[in-house]
Amino acid sequence: MFRLLLLLLTVLVPALSQAAIVTKIIEYRQGDTRLVGYLAYPQDAKAPLPGVLVVHEWKGLDDYAKRRAEQLAELGYVAFAADIYGDGKIAADAKEAGTLAGVYKKDRALLRARANAGLATLKAQPQVAPGKVAAIGYCFGGTTVLELARSGAEVAGVVSFHGGLDSPAPQDAKNIRARVLALHGADDPYVPPDQVAAFESEMREAGVDWQLLAYGGAVHGFTNPANGNDNSKGAAYNAKADQRSWLAMQQFFNELFGSAQNSR
Repeated sequence: MFRLLLLLLTVLVPALSQAAIVTKIIEYRQGDTRLVGYLAYPQDAKAPLPGVLVVHEWKGLDDYAKRRAEQLAELGYVAFAADIYGDGKIAADAKEAGTLAGVYKKDRALLRARANAGLATLKAQPQVAPGKVAAIGYCFGGTTVLELARSGAEVAGVVSFHGGLDSPAPQDAKNIRARVLALHGADDPYVPPDQVAAFESEMREAGVDWQLLAYGGAVHGFTNPANGNDNSKGAAYNAKADQRSWLAMQQFFNELFGSAQNSR
């Protein structure tokens, strides 16, 4: 009997956890390009909820970005993981990822357009409360949400997780309406101190409401376990930085929207 109960719990508990949120694939467009995003929201929502745009790392809209959207839904948000590359493209390896990301790093206007298309799709969802929308992104996605803010998009706040902080047009920071939170690995070789200093100056000069938190001992990609634990490679997972940055994001959202749980 005891073994039977354990078996039932093994089957039912994951099912109950999965039943707590709803997920959907949503096709949308930017110009002539077909984009394929991933929506997640609480199943038991009784009123419109704050929405969060999620932008993927340099490999594309993979399971990692989708899982982050699901985690946000579990917290009580409507999350939409955008597709920047189009057609749900996922790079096969780091070389292809670098090529894909490089196209958008060089063409910030296109990057902003793709991000704004995802934002518009999120805002169009009936589960999203008008005026209560934020954006987060990881690595390439962190760069993207900062560009979204620089485009003047109507978002309450943006959160960059180990994203590039550089801008070819720092004067565009004057367009920023959002509050900005940058979560940075203090030892990130891809975002060196001079880039951090330039970002800080950009934010100050534009009068942006901004924060930058740097996690000691963390390098690039510190939120993704797939990066391994070897800091010498430049990108590595750091459990403490992952946990602390996720909590910092939640506190930031509480400032923007109040408790998401109280909205349900």
